[in-house]
Amino acid sequence: MKQIPMLDLQLEYQYMKTDIDTAIKKCLDHQKWILGPEVKELEDTIAKFLGVKHCIGASSGTEALVLSLRALAIKLKGQEYFDETDEIITTPFTFTATGDAILRAGATPIFVDIDPATYNINPIKTREYLTQNLKHKTQNSSNIVGIIPVHLYGQSCNMDEIMKIAREYNLFVLEDVAQAFGGTWNGPTVPAVGLSKGSRQKLGSFGTTGAFSFFPSKNLGGFGDGGMVSTNDDELAELMGMLLKHGGKDKYNVDHIGYNARLDTLQAAILLAKFKYIDEFNERRRKIAEIYNRELSNVSGIVLPVNCSTTQPDDKGTSRNHDGHVYHQYTIRILNKRRDALQKHLKEKGIDTMVYYPVPLHKMRVFDGRYKMNGDLTESEKAVREVLSLPMEPLMSEEAISCIIHTIKKFYHE
Repeated sequence: MKQIPMLDLQLEYQYMKTDIDTAIKKCLDHQKWILGPEVKELEDTIAKFLGVKHCIGASSGTEALVLSLRALAIKLKGQEYFDETDEIITTPFTFTATGDAILRAGATPIFVDIDPATYNINPIKTREYLTQNLKHKTQNSSNIVGIIPVHLYGQSCNMDEIMKIAREYNLFVLEDVAQAFGGTWNGPTVPAVGLSKGSRQKLGSFGTTGAFSFFPSKNLGGFGDGGMVSTNDDELAELMGMLLKHGGKDKYNVDHIGYNARLDTLQAAILLAKFKYIDEFNERRRKIAEIYNRELSNVSGIVLPVNCSTTQPDDKGTSRNHDGHVYHQYTIRILNKRRDALQKHLKEKGIDTMVYYPVPLHKMRVFDGRYKMNGDLTESEKAVREVLSLPMEPLMSEEAISCIIHTIKKFYHE
């Protein structure tokens, strides 16, 4: 029985082998392993791609989040960390790192429920929490300082609403773009650097900062851990550049409590080699999603992922469908408590699947007694019981895709 993995990194390496091997060979020749020239080249390349002024390489997506929050604390409060009374709104339906970074930066996470259609943070619930807090605010009440929207599975959050809320309440926005490299949202009211009004804007260019992960399984992934922060704020960029190198411009005379959180030269070189394929591979992911959508649309008991793209006119006035979803995961919802049975059935047929995520953050021990929430988190708790991610390999064969679809349909017709 031939296995169908969630992702086949060996297959992808063979596809890019010449470019990757050449990039590694170049590093072997120059031997500049710490902050070598490839790091700056990658930062500049991605900054241009996103349409932002600055990108700062980091050792992981987690550290990218922490560096952002630490720099924000220093700039906004003039101190190394936020206080526990400082609240940062985010979703409980995400990887641990999102909430953990808030704790590591000294603040308190506020978990707001998700939109059940997109699995992303619900702007209505976000505004609801802010309105209630303002209404009951006293001299000793907490201080809401920011929002961390997570672009889950490659699907953009509603950045129009989130940025509107942030402006109204004077909050920072840290975009968690770990799963959505190359994804976009609708034409911005205020364009990013180099964009005309109405152009689709890259995720990671809306917020005060954006945090990216280059974990091997990501749409743009390295051969180990890696991450990046994006920003248009000169002061924050300088602060993060200091924090990732032990906290100072001079590592022997530092200004802040810092980290050893540099992006390795070798990882930067590999990411540069893979970057030239990112648009092609994201489009391949969309094509696979189209096939899944078409073939599974009539299967009762399955809810397919939505796409929040809109139809916009191009520069010639012709309407075109712009697809901003990059399908880091193709995640379906299994109704009637049959998720685990379907997953077992697929495993028996050699098809890998994953549950992202089986436990919401507010149910994890690490957050016990260290968070607040807006009302109940019903939709998040429901999602963890029903979501199932199917294989999403950009180079996956038509035969493999057909096998997955056939196996799912057979399960429902047995």
